[in-house]
Amino acid sequence: MERYMLYTTAVILIVLWLFGVVSAYTLGGFIHILLVIAIISILLRVIQNRRV
Repeated sequence: MERYMLYTTAVILIVLWLFGVVSAYTLGGFIHILLVIAIISILLRVIQNRRV
């Protein structure tokens, strides 16, 4: 269950980032922070899978 929650969070953050890129409103750094958090969460999950 925890695994799916991490992927869901990452997907939501990436979708929000894409929405920020294509929208007329510019949130600046906030959107890029969301993208970085999404990438870090995916990388952490991949690293944890290799250890197990």
